[in-house]
Amino acid sequence: MMTGITKIEQYLSSLLSQVGLKEIWANNIADIAILLGLLIVSYIGYYITWKIIRRILLPLFQRSKNQFDDLLVKHKFFKRMSLLVPALILFYFSDETLNHFPVLATFIIGIVEIFFVLIIIFIIDSLLSTVNDYYERFSFSKDHPIKAVIQIAKIILYIAGILITIGQLFDKDLSSLLFGLGTLSAVMMLIFKDPILGFVGGLQLIFNKMVSIGDWISMPKFGADGTILEINLTTVKVQNWDKTIVTIPTYKLISDSFQNWKGMETSGGRRIKRSINIDMDSVRFCSDEMIGRFKKIELVKDYVEKKQIEIDEFNARQKADFNITTNGRRQTNIGIFREYLKSYLIQRSDINKNMTFMVRQLHPSEKGIPIQIYVFAKTTEWIEYEGIQSDIFDHVIAAVAEFDLRIFQFPKSGENSRFISE
Repeated sequence: MMTGITKIEQYLSSLLSQVGLKEIWANNIADIAILLGLLIVSYIGYYITWKIIRRILLPLFQRSKNQFDDLLVKHKFFKRMSLLVPALILFYFSDETLNHFPVLATFIIGIVEIFFVLIIIFIIDSLLSTVNDYYERFSFSKDHPIKAVIQIAKIILYIAGILITIGQLFDKDLSSLLFGLGTLSAVMMLIFKDPILGFVGGLQLIFNKMVSIGDWISMPKFGADGTILEINLTTVKVQNWDKTIVTIPTYKLISDSFQNWKGMETSGGRRIKRSINIDMDSVRFCSDEMIGRFKKIELVKDYVEKKQIEIDEFNARQKADFNITTNGRRQTNIGIFREYLKSYLIQRSDINKNMTFMVRQLHPSEKGIPIQIYVFAKTTEWIEYEGIQSDIFDHVIAAVAEFDLRIFQFPKSGENSRFISE
């Protein structure tokens, strides 16, 4: 049964024969005219379709509250969909043209099939990009990003498209192409080493929930100390605190160690771990005058009184010569100072008392006796945290002298010359 295209071709051929052309020329010119007409109709179909979409549908999408259709426009989904019209016209009618040019007809049909496959791939690509962008608008996407999965899907999509295209060009089926691809796997492993490692690493990062977008990580090996902006198939993008951008191969987050500060951020507290070095020459037993003076300090008043009663009761049971200061028990200025620091930190509302809380003495060294404050601030915000930490140590440094203690510090340049002259 003859189709409309065949009837038109026969009509043109007979018309050309009537004007004096030989039959072979009439048939050839009719075939070429039909092909050109088909191309013109395909373009007109595309033009009309795109005009309708741009003039009617796109304004509707822009006025709607739904963001998904806006993302479809952004990723050219409808633009690529309009290309389906000429692709379908050429796909369904090209085999009826060029009946007198079988070799050329086969080539053009192959090109049309490849064009149709590419359009389908581009449409799916736009849809995948839209899904990813829409998903990232939800807050839970930071903990469960799908960008790497989308990229994997795109890679599979384009590999399938390449295989189909090669099969069309060389008239091979997919099974034979896949078999031949296996022999090139070693070469492909070398060429695509980073993407393959990134693929595996990306899956591990996602399914093991090792990092998420927005996490603060530190990886000194790569100069990374900041917030994760993006997790891709092959790279993880980190914005450092100085606003520089560092890209780390995804698989390096699996093979190398890194520090993720998310636990600190979710705990609701940030650690303060800082020491102040006390000059050992200033440490001494407390005299009665010192005890009387320390009792006037509100934060340690109760402690000093209670401790002194305990010590007096202990010493009363001893038969030692208490004119020697090392006999019996006595309070020290550094011990009372440590207790003062505890009381001072307890009364601060910005310190978390439910997390590790201690003031301890570290191993003495040639730089003095370190008194370390090990507590957690209630905030995780960097600027606020630094303010709290600075405020604490401003007070600590100023309070040291009240306990007849000195902070150890290296001699200043002027003092060196004075020591030499003496």
